[in-house]
Amino acid sequence: MIRGMARRGGAVHVATTRRHYKDTVYETHLLRRSYREDGRVKTETLGNLSHLPAETIELIRRSLKGEAFVPATAVGLDPNGFQIIRSLPHGDAAAAAAMAARLGLSELIGPPCRQRDLVVALVLARVCRPGSKLAATRWWSDSTVGVDLGVADASSDEVYAALDWLLERQPAIEAGLAARHLCAGGRVLFDLSSSWMEGSACPLAAYGHSRDGKRGKPQIEYGIIADPAGRPIAVQVFAGNTGDPTAFVATVEAVRKRFGLNEITFVGDRGMITQARITALRKLPGAAWITALRAPQIKALAEAGTIQMSLFDQANLAEISHPDYPGERLVVCRNPILAEQRARKRDDLLQATEHALTRLAATVAAGRLKDHTKIAVRAGRLVAKYKMAKHFDLSVEQATITWSRRTDRIAAEAATDGIYVVRTSLPPNQIGAGEVVGVYKSLAEVEADFRCWKATDLQLRPIYHWTADRVRAHIALCLLAGYLTWHLRAALAPITFTDTDRPGPSRPDPVAPATPSASARAKAATKQTTTSEPVYSYPSLLTHLATLTRNTCHITGTPEHATFDKLAEPTPTQRRAFELIGAKTPLQLA
Repeated sequence: MIRGMARRGGAVHVATTRRHYKDTVYETHLLRRSYREDGRVKTETLGNLSHLPAETIELIRRSLKGEAFVPATAVGLDPNGFQIIRSLPHGDAAAAAAMAARLGLSELIGPPCRQRDLVVALVLARVCRPGSKLAATRWWSDSTVGVDLGVADASSDEVYAALDWLLERQPAIEAGLAARHLCAGGRVLFDLSSSWMEGSACPLAAYGHSRDGKRGKPQIEYGIIADPAGRPIAVQVFAGNTGDPTAFVATVEAVRKRFGLNEITFVGDRGMITQARITALRKLPGAAWITALRAPQIKALAEAGTIQMSLFDQANLAEISHPDYPGERLVVCRNPILAEQRARKRDDLLQATEHALTRLAATVAAGRLKDHTKIAVRAGRLVAKYKMAKHFDLSVEQATITWSRRTDRIAAEAATDGIYVVRTSLPPNQIGAGEVVGVYKSLAEVEADFRCWKATDLQLRPIYHWTADRVRAHIALCLLAGYLTWHLRAALAPITFTDTDRPGPSRPDPVAPATPSASARAKAATKQTTTSEPVYSYPSLLTHLATLTRNTCHITGTPEHATFDKLAEPTPTQRRAFELIGAKTPLQLA
């Protein structure tokens, strides 16, 4: 029984005492009140609770501490007592937001303001649910991003105003990234890509060489500046008919003037850093380069006897010099697998061309095609279709057609099969020949990132914006999303099919084709890690993370303020993902 209180006031609590007697522990649970009398703290026992079940005693203890409880029927036995008002995808956005917080992305973008919140929300949308700006605003409402970042009520006008604000901030953002990841005496990688546009109102839209193979569509071009690890640092947008060398000049100016890096090595492909660009680089103090020779230049070296098969008797690369390339080191490489592929492809094309010419000759012999000019035109189209005109001699006389292979030219081309030459101005004491080749081949990683930007991770293309500034802002947004995605992919690599043990540019044989490591082959074969965790592709892992929902709950019969948020129980994979990112599973994005 609980005795009536002799005095009013004071804090009531449950006190538990324990005593040991003959290996037995006896517990006593007393309901007590603390009060102050004559300046001294005293306690009064109000009742003995020891006869009550342990769960009831714990319930009383927690109730006296201020926790609110409702009958069990409200949460379990009565299906109408406990309500899940809303369930929103949370895990993918939470993972991206946690990584963004680690990178200080918000601070990099700009000072706290409404525009910054909208840009951050757009970046998260581009990483987690790439699509149009309208689709992004709808995703905000259908995920926890809208509530946590306060952008659920954003209008389309606000979104486009935020893009304009981002474009103004782009130079400062890129300067911040350059300060983080580039340094004097280091290297920058540069690659150029293109994406087609819907509509032709944008002044940047023009017809040019489509790297997407999208014919009949205007396009824009954009060049990415990356650090040696392939991490995107800056991006520049050009008209769709801009040539690679012109884009490279703009890159040199950006690195030297905007980022203040005069001593830097530019790494670009053979179409980017041409002989004319190298001549210009020679005039810039501290500028160095790593690129490759073009096919006609390699052919000239082979015909002059500078490149011979004997160079590869001991190794598949050899370093040479030539008076036509003063102050440069030429690293000649031969990839036997690539040589075999090119020989097989050339033989297939030669046979296909001869087969097509044979059918044309049968048509002529049957009298279905008699005009001399038409026969010649048809034959020219056939050899051009397979790009074999240089390897055939054609003769059209008196309504007949004959041909023969140019064996000397075929043999000359075969002599350079699998051979490529990397050129650099860096001295041997700064970088070895093998590492020169490895650095040049690392451009493939930037090209792979571009493909992911356009097709999977960010879905950059096609572009629908009408004005040049909006197109530039769109690409700047993709730069930030690409930067965040690069770090997410790197952090989550242990539970994705990404090869975490791939050797770098200084691997023992940089010429040989890259092969998966033993750990990557094991993951691909078993679909599990070494600790039996399931392995995902990066997109499917984001999809799995999105199944971690945040649920807004309410208990019937309680005040409105009793509504609360509750995360679903994370799966082991979801827990592991947040561990790799270096963050706890957050209930709030910000």
